[in-house]
Parts: sequence; structure tokens; C-alpha cells
Amino acid sequence: MTQIVTPDICDAYPEVAVCDPIFVNYGGQEAFFGPVKTVKCFEDNSLVKQAVAEPGDGAVLVVDAGGSTRCAMLGDMLAEQAAGNGWAGVIMYGCVRDVDILAETDLGIQALGAHPRKSEKRGEGQRDVPVAFAGVDFAPGQWVYADNNGILVAESRLELD
Repeated sequence: MTQIVTPDICDAYPEVAVCDPIFVNYGGQEAFFGPVKTVKCFEDNSLVKQAVAEPGDGAVLVVDAGGSTRCAMLGDMLAEQAAGNGWAGVIMYGCVRDVDILAETDLGIQALGAHPRKSEKRGEGQRDVPVAFAGVDFAPGQWVYADNNGILVAESRLELD
């Protein structure tokens, strides 16, 4: 697999967008990348659950959860399902839970923080729409690259050594 080092990517591709440094790495894969798939929701993870149940094909699920720190939008069961279905990672503009298990899951996961409370399940939200947070716009079809140094967004797949 290609090694992801976001500082090296920034040096080689200065045009990439860089997220504000507000995320914490929680997943068992500290570096991950893939094409962007999006979910926009608020304190309701129904569409996150729906997405991770589908084949990920190496994509990164980018979730605009409104930056809520009042509940978790991803936990161990959904993360394990995502890993089993071939998702490369999840970027959560919100919180996660079950962090000790997430750290052992074969999935890249970055989020704002940890929260023990689960989200609501009302079936609300949108999928595959442009989202914006952390100073960056994300759209389906773009590519995201993430590691312990940060999260980058490129218009298309980058050629990496």
C-alpha cells in the first residue's frame, strides 16, 4: 500500500486543501486515503449506519455531523462494519465512542472527540452532497489523505511514490 505522509504530500502538491487542525486520530489505521463519499447529518447517525453497511471500495466516509459534541456518531459496531465492508476510513466532524476498540479496528478514523452517548435514529440527513467544515469543502469524487499530521483534500487522486 502507498505510504501516506501528509507533510510530503503538501510539499509535492501545494494546491491541496488542508483541514484546520481540530481532529484526533482514533482508528487502528493511522494513515489512510481514498475517494470521498459524504453524509450530512446532525445528532442522528442513521445515514452513517446505512453507508457503512454498503461496500466501501476503499473510499473515505466524510461525515458533516455539524460539529456536535453532544453525542457520538460512530462507535465500535459501525466501525467494525465499515472495516469489514472495505471502507478506508471515516472523517467525523463530530464525536465517536468506544475509542479503545476503535484503536484496534482496521479502519482510519478521525473525529473531534469522544463522547459516551449514542446518537438518535430518526432517518434524517443527506448523502453524497457537498459538505464544508474545518475550513475545507468536500465533495463526492474528491480524494482525502489523512495521517497524524492532518487531513488533506485533493480534487482528484494524487500520484504518490
